[in-house]
Amino acid sequence: MTFTTPPRHRRRRSKRWWVLTSVLLVVGVGCFAVGLRGHQVSLGLPHQSEHPASPAAASAITAPPLKVVAQSTPVVLSIPAIHVVVAVSELGLNPDGTVQVPTDFQEPGWYRLGPSPGQEGSAVILGHVDSYQGPAVFFNLRSLTAGDLVDVTLADGVVAHFVVTAVAMYPKDQFPAQQVYGSHGHSQLQLVTCGGTFDSQTGHYLSNVVVYSSLVKTTPTTPRPHL
Repeated sequence: MTFTTPPRHRRRRSKRWWVLTSVLLVVGVGCFAVGLRGHQVSLGLPHQSEHPASPAAASAITAPPLKVVAQSTPVVLSIPAIHVVVAVSELGLNPDGTVQVPTDFQEPGWYRLGPSPGQEGSAVILGHVDSYQGPAVFFNLRSLTAGDLVDVTLADGVVAHFVVTAVAMYPKDQFPAQQVYGSHGHSQLQLVTCGGTFDSQTGHYLSNVVVYSSLVKTTPTTPRPHL
């Protein structure tokens, strides 16, 4: 899957978002082409019960105001409902402006140019759905439902706890990049993978699955006793 340039975490909030939004394209254009191109992969198709959520519906997601955490690199992602407990790598941008994809099919990556999980804004973690060898780390991501929990352990020891608010699937040419990567006034975590029909001619999936989640609490670092 390849990803086009998303909006980045705002250091100069309004101006930066406006400039970056102007260069946004569809996030799911390539859809994890790395490692999938040329392979006859038929895994990762969505359940028939799934249905796309419109950007308008997703934008209605709200969360109670919470004290956000300090910036810190996410190191472990835990999704109990699909039995995922995994280390998290870091992702940046390719020279062509697309988002890098994880090199390990069993390890998701955090988009490090955005906020870290628990900060205000939308943190984004991307993961593969499968490879020619079989299911990958986010193979069951599409089965999550509202109310499921997602925990992220940060490098400073703080754990950011999120609850799933919506699961959506978008055709790659309708991917709401601003909705997924943009800041909406509170702390969100978006999980992104491939979905929909796999096109064996191009080696691309035709859609993206996005799990939206909102911060519900944080567990602070437990101070070590002085010896």
